[in-house]
Amino acid sequence: MEIGVVGLGKMGSQIAQKLSDSSFKVFGYDQDEELSKNLDSSYEIDNNLSSLMDRFTSKKIIWLMVPSGDPTNSLVRELSKLMNNGDIIIDGGNSYYKDSIKNSDICSQNGISFLDCGTSGGVWGLKNGFCLTIGGSENTYKEVLEIFNTLSTVETKGGLFVGSSGSGHFVKMIHNGIEYGMMQSIAEGLEILNNKKEFNLKLDEITQNWRTGSVVQSWLIDLIAGELKKDSGLGKFSSEVGDSGEGRWTIKESIDLAVPIPSIYASISQRFNSKNKNSYSGKILSAMRNAFGGHTD
Repeated sequence: MEIGVVGLGKMGSQIAQKLSDSSFKVFGYDQDEELSKNLDSSYEIDNNLSSLMDRFTSKKIIWLMVPSGDPTNSLVRELSKLMNNGDIIIDGGNSYYKDSIKNSDICSQNGISFLDCGTSGGVWGLKNGFCLTIGGSENTYKEVLEIFNTLSTVETKGGLFVGSSGSGHFVKMIHNGIEYGMMQSIAEGLEILNNKKEFNLKLDEITQNWRTGSVVQSWLIDLIAGELKKDSGLGKFSSEVGDSGEGRWTIKESIDLAVPIPSIYASISQRFNSKNKNSYSGKILSAMRNAFGGHTD
């Protein structure tokens, strides 16, 4: 099966490589020529969409892994003019679910199938596989199931088809909102421990202890335990914590549905507040974001 992966950043390059390492003929595309030159890849890379299209000898399947909003939406419109009836676009980025519904309609008008895929796993996906939630036509999902089988984890083989267009990204949006709240709780607890100076607590040992048998054991605890073992002061991390949009969208949805989400709302507010102070909890959050997603801001 031939597939083009558009957007070869931290996760896009891993998706392309994981597919290339399997049975797929992969064609990569990124508008950043320098990034393309520096990739150690086993697949061919283009910096021109038209030349990417020319590489296909059969049905075109394009996996998008580009920033949400206008970059993705503009790309979908451009691709819909370059692709043929029956071709397939899979948006694996963190797009707003309402944008995905619109993009599905645009593609449908041009005879192109569109799937929205929430993709979780960060920079560990190549090794561990990705957690995938897919929305769109179930028939289209089944048509390209081999792709999802290859990218998903062993435990969630094929990912999870969740429903109509937009639902895959909607589930991922809520997933990320939950993630924000979990990270904030871990960060606040560790800041309390860090401030209890008379006990001279070793946070690397404490988090390592929590990794097994504890109610709060989790991948996030695993990741921060690793970072604290390397440097308990987290000196290389800023206390300013970025947000990539999904938390804000989750808050908007909670207002529309009249569903209270005080923990998630507070975690987003704290990320905004992190820009105004130098806190240990902010460094904890930054360290976790870097560990799972390679985020530098």
